[in-house]
Amino acid sequence: MSTRSIVPFGPQHPVLPEPIHLDLVLEDEKVVEAVPSIGFVHRGLEKLVEKKDFQEYVYVAERICGICSFMHGMGYCEAVEHIMGIEIPPRAKYLRTIWCEMSRIHSHMLWLGLLADAFGFESLFMQSWRIREKILDMFEYSTGGRVIFSVNKIGGQRKDMDGDMLKQFMEVLSGIEAETKVIAKTFLGDKAVNSRLRGVGFLTKQQAHDLGAVGPFMRASGIALDNRKLGYAAYPDIDFEPVTSEIGDCYARCDVRIREIFQSIDIIRQAAAKIPEGEVAVPVKGLPDGEYMMRVEQPRGEAIYYVKANGTKFLDRVRVRTPTFANLPGMLETLKGCDFADVPILILTIDPCISCTER
Repeated sequence: MSTRSIVPFGPQHPVLPEPIHLDLVLEDEKVVEAVPSIGFVHRGLEKLVEKKDFQEYVYVAERICGICSFMHGMGYCEAVEHIMGIEIPPRAKYLRTIWCEMSRIHSHMLWLGLLADAFGFESLFMQSWRIREKILDMFEYSTGGRVIFSVNKIGGQRKDMDGDMLKQFMEVLSGIEAETKVIAKTFLGDKAVNSRLRGVGFLTKQQAHDLGAVGPFMRASGIALDNRKLGYAAYPDIDFEPVTSEIGDCYARCDVRIREIFQSIDIIRQAAAKIPEGEVAVPVKGLPDGEYMMRVEQPRGEAIYYVKANGTKFLDRVRVRTPTFANLPGMLETLKGCDFADVPILILTIDPCISCTER
């Protein structure tokens, strides 16, 4: 007769990049239920609208997360620009697109390294992060930062990329593409790796829909939704389709993210080839008055930015719903019935960003 026990997992654990606590209800080595507990890194960033004016809050928004910092700042700026009726220059839209896709590559590479570390493949972990360093070098060269970039502003961008920089970036991306193809063979073809990923943590298309999953976690279950298709930044001028898989297991989530890296490289090439000349910002006059909800496709999935302004320089409200928060119900569903040894990998398959979730 099996016995039930409750095993605490986290908030400190070797496989967790950030603190999340789960109470795992086990029957022998099988997980029956997982009860999450979040709130260890709450920083009160949304409360800061009372102390930082709507221009200064761009820098606060960027600090929601150190991995998707550029896109958090951009999402907030786009929401305020819609409220104020500001049309940013076409070149600024293309710059935002290029930096967005660089963020996606850097985030997915970080995730691949963490996944390799979770199943004990240290050399694969090191190789994934070595490739990621090249993207961070590109960020540093173009923005001056490797974690926080501070190039977003309401009305456009603070910095530009000249032709020589873009040409140099294309050469770096060709090297990244070639190296990624090598590690992709290991992630998707190695028997030892596949034994930890294939058939583990199934989430059906219907479950992904009903539980509100987003991003690669959702698309790996066969739902072809991508907020880039909504048409913000320069994405209306870019030719691409959502990357999906019908399998719905850990292997599918790994496959989708790897293919998204190659897709992001292609999007950057398209944007660099089409980027128009001109200014990168327009003057901002007046104060915002109204409300707007902006949706963007973060590396982890859909992020929502709700901004409410009152005609003064201080906003009434900024509310952010992050992809990790949306993916927690789906993650808990995949944990039911899994082996205890697979818990770390299943938690990582949603690419958890707890600092985003708790702010």
